[in-house]
Amino acid sequence: MAPRHSGRGRSRARMNGNPIRGGGPAPRQRILIIDDEPVVGLSATRILAVDGHQVDTRENPQEGLQAALSGDYDVIFLDMVMPGLDGLEILRRIKSAGVASEVVIITGYSTVQSAVQAMRLGAADYLPKPFSPEELRMVFHKVLERSALIRENQALRLELRSREGFAGIVGESRAMERVYATLRRVAPTQGTVLIIGESGTGKELLARAIHELSPRRERMFVACDCSALAPTLLESELFGHLKGSFTGAVASKPGLFEVADGGTLFRDEVANISQETQG
Repeated sequence: MAPRHSGRGRSRARMNGNPIRGGGPAPRQRILIIDDEPVVGLSATRILAVDGHQVDTRENPQEGLQAALSGDYDVIFLDMVMPGLDGLEILRRIKSAGVASEVVIITGYSTVQSAVQAMRLGAADYLPKPFSPEELRMVFHKVLERSALIRENQALRLELRSREGFAGIVGESRAMERVYATLRRVAPTQGTVLIIGESGTGKELLARAIHELSPRRERMFVACDCSALAPTLLESELFGHLKGSFTGAVASKPGLFEVADGGTLFRDEVANISQETQG
């Protein structure tokens, strides 16, 4: 029988602004370079610092991991092959910790397979070495552009959610928050729910919200205005009838209880049903 509703991240990484599209200078970023070869960190620092970015380097992979986990960096350039702790493992730990820094894998052992593996673990891009200043800047700008697009999409999703409201209900007051909390509590249950309110206050909206939040949301939501039907018609509407069971019953008709089976039946203005019909 269908339940009836009766109507009466830890992440702290910062992006200091969107990159200028088309390869222009990016706003100042905090960058971490983890590579056991000092020359790589030195050359990358010179290239990126000229553009006004703050660059920190770590040659020890363990120290690099600790710095990365701080979440204080916008972009991390991470060597793939290092003694003791390789780049893929560091990448795995960074992503598992929920750090939002964009990670670029750099290595002299570039293969399609290793690039795919790094991307699957959450790397934003892949930079083979040795690299030229132009190649480093190109990858860096591409990563910033990607990060900006992701943040724009997230902002749009949040805006859409705020417009849609809570299961189709728009309202942010403390009173509505209490209503939402009640809806969340009752939605998973199989019990009958009584919704009391003045006409036009949105009782059917609440019933639909309960349905959408419940395990029954894939089944039918059926609404019946009990005040609009005469007692004899209401009984037939709710419970159905067989062909020939009364004058004018030219065909069998399933009742709304049967139609809503497994879903939700909303009986609006149930208080208007006569005592005789209720009995």
